[in-house]
Amino acid sequence: MLSDALRSDMVAKGVDVETTLSILADLNAGLYDGQKAVRATGVPPVDGASIVPSAKDMAYRIGADEALSRLSDLGLELPDGARADGDSLLFDRAALEDLGERLYPVAAWGVLNGGSATSYADRKKNAALGPGVFEAIRSGFELLAPLCDGRPKGVTPAYINPDGSPGESFLLLKMRAALLRAERYVERFGMPARPALPFFQMTSDGTDAQLADAYAVYAGHPWIATLIERAGTDPTRPRSARQPLLAAFTHSADGRPRRVFDRAYGRQDSAIALPGGHGQSFRVLADVYRGLLADGYRYAWIGNVDNVGYYPDPAELAVMALSGAEAAFEFSYRTPVDIKGGILVTTAEGGRTVADIGQAISFERVQELEAAGSRVLFNCATGLFDLARLVPRLDEIARRLPVRISDQDKDAGRYSQAEQSTWEVVGLIDEPLGFAVEKGERFIAAKLLAETVLASGTAGAGAAGAGAALPPSVAATAETMSRGLRDVLSGPCGLRLDGGAWRPAQ
Repeated sequence: MLSDALRSDMVAKGVDVETTLSILADLNAGLYDGQKAVRATGVPPVDGASIVPSAKDMAYRIGADEALSRLSDLGLELPDGARADGDSLLFDRAALEDLGERLYPVAAWGVLNGGSATSYADRKKNAALGPGVFEAIRSGFELLAPLCDGRPKGVTPAYINPDGSPGESFLLLKMRAALLRAERYVERFGMPARPALPFFQMTSDGTDAQLADAYAVYAGHPWIATLIERAGTDPTRPRSARQPLLAAFTHSADGRPRRVFDRAYGRQDSAIALPGGHGQSFRVLADVYRGLLADGYRYAWIGNVDNVGYYPDPAELAVMALSGAEAAFEFSYRTPVDIKGGILVTTAEGGRTVADIGQAISFERVQELEAAGSRVLFNCATGLFDLARLVPRLDEIARRLPVRISDQDKDAGRYSQAEQSTWEVVGLIDEPLGFAVEKGERFIAAKLLAETVLASGTAGAGAAGAGAALPPSVAATAETMSRGLRDVLSGPCGLRLDGGAWRPAQ
């Protein structure tokens, strides 16, 4: 039973009370007890077929008849850069990019935009990166943390400029990168019959209104306003669907029956409103996906908003089309800062899935795999789907994705939350395609605010040379992230350093 004060607090915070109570009843009935940790037997190799390296020297080989048949189905001819090699065709990155760019008018891109920046900027979670790390980035953390409080993560600064000022947001960077690609299509082939690379999103009741307000401002932002006009597509007016918020539950240490957690920050009758995991996107975005397919879009990217390296890659789109895969996902080799998220594993049943660290696989098991010599592939939270094959399976996927209950210990208190992970969908795909990407090119993620600060280099540390205080393994990763951030800003985002800050190159 909920007290009147607690119910009112939940409603005020945007919690879907009835859905929360339904999940709580199932939890207390033991319906989620069977969701056991993934039994990982190892990690799959990068073989060039089921997992394709996706760096600058990327190449893809496929049977000629198979490639030509799939291109014909899409109404495309073989790109000039492809070359015959026996019964196969070999596509280098240039040929793949040429082909992928031709597919922009049948491809959409979206972000999972339901999360606030509360957990992201939680001091206790950020301190968990290890001794010495937080002290080394404290000044950058304290600069950005107030800009994150109570805001959607996507509209918070994605970096710190070299002059020490906060940078632009994750979403503005993504919009600019995608618009530059759509503009390139127009320059090469003319204005398409339908907008190239339209944007879609899943928001939550807690972020939707603030995101709409931000997009109204972005529509006139000098970084994208002229691009919107030239590219013929407007990401500030996305196809959108809202994810309901759930309340947190009591910690497992408090025993059963579980209750709605009602002591947030030590205040009586105070709930915590949380998204129920991005895995709910297959249900929440179902009508968006159906609408895209009906409007002639064949492919759709979906990814986490907090990864600066996530933007449409035409080479990967080309491999997706040539392979005929149902879905493709990006993975990079795990680094010491990759402690929240999922890894690609082989299971005892011979399949593959993404196991979320802490929810589906213990961190100790991850360390055991690495100690045994395996290079663990970390999920980059980016998927590319064939809508013609995804749409008929949406209800099935939403039903089959496991609900996992995980304990949390954060500034707000000790509680548990129910989540569905998007990327466990890998285990529901018969032959998932994987891309092995360079972390510094495609996975500059920020699960924690400390990672945003680390990627900002000495600007994030607060003083030249402050990064020397980092542990060596973290310092090496931070340098990779910092170099990658600079490359993404100066490359896909079309920016240049001007007076200590990043600005449009033209």
